[in-house]
Amino acid sequence: MLSRRSVLRLAGAAAGAAFATRSYGIEEVAAATAAVDDRSPEEIAADETYWREIQFAFSLDRTLINLNNGNQCPSPTVVHEACKRYMDISNQAPAYHRGLIERNIETARRRLAAEFGADPEELAITRNASESLQIAQNGLDLEAGDEIVTTEQDYGRMLTTWDQRARRDRIRVTRLDFPCPTTQADLVERFERAITPRTKVLHFCHITNQSGQLFPVRELSRMARQRGITTIVDGAHALGHFPFKLRDLEMDFYGVSLHKWLLAPLGTGLLYVRRDRIASTWPMQAAPERRASDIRKFEEIGTSPAATKAAINEAVAFQQAIGIDRKAARLRHLTLRWANELKKNPRIKLHSSLEPGQTWGLAVVSIDGVDSNRLVPHLWDKYRIVINTVGHENVKTPSLSYRGLRVTPNIYTPLEEIDTFVEAMQGVLKNGLPA
Repeated sequence: MLSRRSVLRLAGAAAGAAFATRSYGIEEVAAATAAVDDRSPEEIAADETYWREIQFAFSLDRTLINLNNGNQCPSPTVVHEACKRYMDISNQAPAYHRGLIERNIETARRRLAAEFGADPEELAITRNASESLQIAQNGLDLEAGDEIVTTEQDYGRMLTTWDQRARRDRIRVTRLDFPCPTTQADLVERFERAITPRTKVLHFCHITNQSGQLFPVRELSRMARQRGITTIVDGAHALGHFPFKLRDLEMDFYGVSLHKWLLAPLGTGLLYVRRDRIASTWPMQAAPERRASDIRKFEEIGTSPAATKAAINEAVAFQQAIGIDRKAARLRHLTLRWANELKKNPRIKLHSSLEPGQTWGLAVVSIDGVDSNRLVPHLWDKYRIVINTVGHENVKTPSLSYRGLRVTPNIYTPLEEIDTFVEAMQGVLKNGLPA
């Protein structure tokens, strides 16, 4: 028979287990945020008690350290569960239930528009940034000799798409390069110099996946519009990462992967198209002529899962429960924690600006004399750190070549994981890589 002390011990253990495993949803996150609402985002960014509450909202593998969230982010449990719930409902009678869920996608469109500052009739829900941007790239009418100006740091699939159009339509593609980091003024000047009377499109990232370089989207968009030039912006690493409104950027097209910084399910994306550009842009898959001016024509892909799109609603609500200003401040806090410590060593090279308003949760670092490609397996083997390398070779201008580690923590990353990364890099600085 159990003694009273044994019963109390078991009860305490059960309560602790329940606390460790209980599900934190949007209501709990909103309550934690309300408790610190009188403090600035910068103050909250350093409040580990608050962010521990946020971390409870995720089901993560803590046996490893994930610093490659720029690839795809884990969704909060409430988002993941919603996606599974919609999949279960759909599976009961797909032809019936999937249709109901698809009609309810309009709710997600309205919520995305309200959160990110756009007209719902300018937002198409897609599967990822690549699909969104390819709709714009392949949907424009271009003639032989027309010119596209993009950069060496744009996403590889987007560069491949322009290269294919060059082969098919005999257009010309100019790729600009630039040092990392650089200034907003330098980027504007480089694009302005590259424009010719035949330039039809400027295509660039809001922030690049290669270095986290921030681009002056509105300034470039205004310059392009004055010259009758179309702007296509890759926002895969921007939307849901730091605060801005789509309508304020003034570009023509903007493509996003929502499974990155918004923390939506894998296979969700967004395409913004200025209302006056919808009718003249061809969809990826054919749509009836009567829908020429309907943003939904860009969503025509045949039978596809509705569950992932429906769960976007929970992802938007989760972000709203925290607030994009607080989220951005936390991401910057995590980046500055490792970057400021490592840059004390003169062999550390930062390829991203640490200036306020330039970098949040994506920055690139390398060690002079150490092959970054070899750092990746070392960090995994010894520290179980998941990370990747980025960069490119510039044969014409070797000084613009670089390769480094892209460090992308997120709001569920605790400080001890950041400190482990610092410790691992300092170990390499001191002892080098094992033979």
